[in-house]
Amino acid sequence: MLKLFKNLKPFTIGVIAVLILMFFQAMAELYLPTLMSDIVNKGIMKEDTDYIWSIGRLMLLVAAGSAACSIIGSFISSKVAVGFGRDVRSKVFSRVESYSLNEFDKIGTASLITRTTNDINQVQMVLVMILRFMISAPMTCIGGFILAFSKDRQLSLILVVALPLLAAVITIIAGRGIPLFKAVQTKLDKLNLVMRENLTGIRVIRAFNRTGYEKKRFTEANGDLTDTSIRVNKIMAAMMPMMMIIMNLTTLAIVWFASVLMNNGDMDTISTGAGNMMAFMQYAMQIMFSFIMLSMMFVMVPRAQVSAVRINEVLDMEPEINDPKEGKSTELKRGYVEFKDVTFSYPGAEEPAIKDITFSANPGEVTAIIGGTGSGKSTLVNLIPRFYDIESGSILVDGVDIREMTQESLRAKIGFIPQKAVLFTGTISDNIRYGRNEATEDEIRHAAGVAQAMEFISDMKDGFKSEIAQGGTNVSGGQKQRLSIARALVRKPEIYIFDDSFSALDFKTDAKLRAALRKEIANSTVLIVAQRVSTVMDADRIIVLDDGQIAGVGNHRELMNTCEVYREIVASQLSEEEIA
Repeated sequence: MLKLFKNLKPFTIGVIAVLILMFFQAMAELYLPTLMSDIVNKGIMKEDTDYIWSIGRLMLLVAAGSAACSIIGSFISSKVAVGFGRDVRSKVFSRVESYSLNEFDKIGTASLITRTTNDINQVQMVLVMILRFMISAPMTCIGGFILAFSKDRQLSLILVVALPLLAAVITIIAGRGIPLFKAVQTKLDKLNLVMRENLTGIRVIRAFNRTGYEKKRFTEANGDLTDTSIRVNKIMAAMMPMMMIIMNLTTLAIVWFASVLMNNGDMDTISTGAGNMMAFMQYAMQIMFSFIMLSMMFVMVPRAQVSAVRINEVLDMEPEINDPKEGKSTELKRGYVEFKDVTFSYPGAEEPAIKDITFSANPGEVTAIIGGTGSGKSTLVNLIPRFYDIESGSILVDGVDIREMTQESLRAKIGFIPQKAVLFTGTISDNIRYGRNEATEDEIRHAAGVAQAMEFISDMKDGFKSEIAQGGTNVSGGQKQRLSIARALVRKPEIYIFDDSFSALDFKTDAKLRAALRKEIANSTVLIVAQRVSTVMDADRIIVLDDGQIAGVGNHRELMNTCEVYREIVASQLSEEEIA
């Protein structure tokens, strides 16, 4: 947690101000019992009304000062904690944004959401407690014990017995509760995972009548979290009653032994002994309440410590893909892509996903990639924007190895249409403009027209101002794909990558879209991953992948003569008349 608190540096002045205020509050609280003792001993016993009023006014002033310090300190500590939470969330988000897809896979989306929200909230709440009681509670406790000892050494023996007993209770309870806090956060991850899968996969769940099964999964995850939380809370709930019992027994013991001492003449006279006893009792209460405040921190700190470790795991995880100190420029060439003996394996995989891939794609050409399921088509095109780093070989864009370019400059050259079309909450215009912020309305309309999206956009009530729901749930799969293509077109990149982006389109729309694209992207490099032979037949170059390796390269006619794998794919999709 101390490592995470390095992020408090921007709030140093606020932290110092809170600590100073808490110091004065503690001093004021320690001074009040002494004043009360003086009123009893010198005012009430001697019936000196003027003295009572003068000390009373001083007590009111000290109490007002203590209250003011407490209120201002609480306000500043809250501001510091909220600012700290804001900055840590920002750093966690920035770090996550720099991750490669491999780091996302390691931690998991559900866990990242929990760490960015719940875990940071836990640390934020503990920070408020630390700022409020880190100075005042120990000072009140130590100062109260010293002053109580100065009032009466014999009565102080009661505290010598009570305080270790109190500390033992806190230690035992906290020791039993700490191991469960990590389990709570882990089970919260599991609950988020199940919930997220239910929300994103609701169509599949309903289509397969698995609602009951998913309810059971959620109930199990929810029940598991609930049971563990109840166990923790039961353990921690025992702390306050135990402390109150000890505190009340201590008060009773003080009154009892003080009366015995005064009766035996071992304490001061009744006139001074009563005031000292009341002051001693107040100091004892302050010491006990300080322990209660510290115990509250003991309750919250273990869980916050677990959360801090989880947050630090995110902040400390170094991205596998990093920009070079000085990225090379690619001003001499535009749109050239070249693979040289590229081999890539997913982490933990026994076999490479692709192996010894060598080919080139040039501006003005359409390079299609086809192959069976799991042959490595999407993996290959995902390596061009450097979503993963290759194991061996090199990938050149405009004559420069992509590892020697900054990720921003590399991806600025690419218009990527993913296999799974992703839309964001906002209007249709917002989603298309996502490709280029400065795109004009005319450019957005033109891109939508090329992508064959104008037909369904014009049918919508608000046209381009129509709202897209989260995840694009209010549009069909084909409409999502066309909007994704329009988003890439408005970018006007050097390289277009279509990762099976026509699969949800009917054959007529597919043909019209490819015809419109041919004119629009005539001077760019185009790579198309597709399952349909009809989509790739007209490509300048077709790369056939089989089990992660190139089985053939050429145009349609050449591959029909030379590549058995390609002939099998064609035969499975087209009739003999269409093949002829």
